[in-house]
Amino acid sequence: MERNTQFVGQSTAFLDSVERASRAAPMGRPVLVIGERGTGKELIAERLHQLSRRWQEPLVTLNCAALPESLIEAELFGHEQGAFTGATRSRAGRFEEADKGTLFLDELATLSMGAQERLLRAVEYGEVTRIGSSRPIKVDVRIVAATNEDLPRLAEEGRFRPDLLDRLSFEVITLPPLRVREGDIRVLSDYFGRRMAAELHWDAWPGFSERAMAALEDYRWPGNVRELRNVVERAVYRWDNWEMPVAHVEFDPFDSPWKPQPMPRAAESGAPARPAEQPAAPPALDQITDLRSAVDAHEKAILENALARNRFNQRQTAKALGLTYDQLRHCMKKHGLSERG
Repeated sequence: MERNTQFVGQSTAFLDSVERASRAAPMGRPVLVIGERGTGKELIAERLHQLSRRWQEPLVTLNCAALPESLIEAELFGHEQGAFTGATRSRAGRFEEADKGTLFLDELATLSMGAQERLLRAVEYGEVTRIGSSRPIKVDVRIVAATNEDLPRLAEEGRFRPDLLDRLSFEVITLPPLRVREGDIRVLSDYFGRRMAAELHWDAWPGFSERAMAALEDYRWPGNVRELRNVVERAVYRWDNWEMPVAHVEFDPFDSPWKPQPMPRAAESGAPARPAEQPAAPPALDQITDLRSAVDAHEKAILENALARNRFNQRQTAKALGLTYDQLRHCMKKHGLSERG
């Protein structure tokens, strides 16, 4: 498969999902792909198409959440000229475009009940009717749908048609989140890191330091593989010394001491705003009983903060603190910071 659609991983949970998709691909029946955001639902849909007998026919994708409810049916089934305001010409829908191929419906749970009813008829009888027309059109389309919602629960609550759910769930592939894919965070981090290093024309890939890798493996990854890729690529491109392992990763790119602060609620209602809280006062000097330890702790904190602010570039850090490079290295060694990169 292409460079951007490769499956990378070695965990049993992940490989089981890929194997299930491979087995279902030749069947030509509808498949539901369930998973959190960033788990690779689009990749599974593409695999289902590429390994099917329809692989030479079109794979048409529609994100059901990207269109307003008033347009989703026209997008799916097409419309005739003058069917509604703005319909200046006839247009084929996604079903017609995907004829003989595969239609991938992402964010399926966002479909309105009316669109669900028409979708059920299209799946059941293999025919669609454009808006503004009374003539049905025969289509041969394989449906692959994806969602991060609990569809059986939505059906029980009356928010999703149970008969449509039954028709689409010939096979259900549930993708595991990254946090349960044992060993895959290390594999994926190395894969994305090498790709970014090659894009930056580094002479070699130094890998991640053990401390940085431990941080990657301890993180919960709510955005799964998509979020991991962003974090890894951002860490590599910000790293200035390709001869040393990448030692700093930033999980929240919006984290900044200068990011905008929310307005106080009191100000929104017209009441006088409370003054901003002042930073906490430093420890009382009369509580210090070991001057050398207190000075060392303060010096170490200054060094750690300066290194982080300068992306762990030691020469820039030395310049920012008014030290020579050798003086900075001596201080880092003194406080055990050398191994942190």
